[in-house]
Amino acid sequence: MSTFVCGGNVHANGIRQHYLRYGGNAGARATRDPVILVPGITSPAITWGFVGERLGEQFDTYVLDVRGRGLSCVSDTLDYSLDAQAADVLAFAQALGLQRYSVVGHSMGARIGIRAARSQPPGLARLVMVDPPVSGPGRRAYPAQLAWYVDSMAVARHGVDIETMRRFCPTWTDEQLALRAEWLHTCDERAVLASFQGFHTDDVHADLPHVAVPALLMVAGRGDVVRPEDIDEIRGLLPQTEVSHVPDAGHMIPWDDEAGFYRALGGFLGAEVVPRPRQQAAA
Repeated sequence: MSTFVCGGNVHANGIRQHYLRYGGNAGARATRDPVILVPGITSPAITWGFVGERLGEQFDTYVLDVRGRGLSCVSDTLDYSLDAQAADVLAFAQALGLQRYSVVGHSMGARIGIRAARSQPPGLARLVMVDPPVSGPGRRAYPAQLAWYVDSMAVARHGVDIETMRRFCPTWTDEQLALRAEWLHTCDERAVLASFQGFHTDDVHADLPHVAVPALLMVAGRGDVVRPEDIDEIRGLLPQTEVSHVPDAGHMIPWDDEAGFYRALGGFLGAEVVPRPRQQAAA
C-alpha cells in the first residue's frame, strides 16, 4: 500500500514551493518529528518518491522541489543562491506549521540543510547530510563535470527516451531512467548553473561550527565526493556528527543501494526505516 498523501504548493519565502507528502501524521507518526527531504542539483521531488514512500511508513515526510526544479517557482530573475534555498526550507516548515522537524538533504540538498541549520532555527531537530559536496573556496573541485548536467538537460528539453538517458546514467534501472527522462526537463539550466558554481564559491565548512543539532553524515563508498580526510575535518568542525557508510553505493546512494541507505539512517530520525521490495510492473 502506498504512503503517498498528496502533492501541494505553499507560498513561502516569496515563492511558490511545490512538495510531495508521504505518510501523514496519524498513528505512531504523530509522535515523531516530520522529515523534510531536500534533493540534489537535478533531482525533482518526484524522483525521490520511492524514498518518500519508505520514509512515509515511519514519518510525516515532505519531499521538496527546490526552487528552479520540478513544479516550484522558476524565472530569469529568481535568486538561485544557497542562502535563498536555505531560507526556502525554513520558510516552508513555518508555512506548514511544523513545530519540530528533521532535514534530510542529499548532495546539494545537504549543503542547503547545513546553511539552513547555521541560523539555528528553533524547529530544526536533526540534520542528515547525505554525501555532501565538500568543494568550496580553495578546496578541490566537485568531481562531477558541469557538461554532464548541461548535456543531459539539453536532451531532456528536446524529449528523450530511456536508451538516450542511459548514456548519462548507465547503471540505473529502466524505471529510474524513465522517471529522470520524464522530469529532468523541469530543472532550469539557470538554477543548475548557479548551484554548480555555488559548489565552488559557497563555504559550508564555515557554517558547520554554528550547527547546534545532532547531525548524521552519510558517505558513499564509491564516487569520491567525501573522502576520509573530509570526514575528519567535518567531525572537527561539528563534533556531534555521527558517520555512517554505504560501501557499495555511488553518490546517488538510494539508487545504488536503497536498503543500504535505510540501514545507514538507522534510528537517527527517531525510528528505523525497513525497506520492502518494490512492486514489479505487470507483464
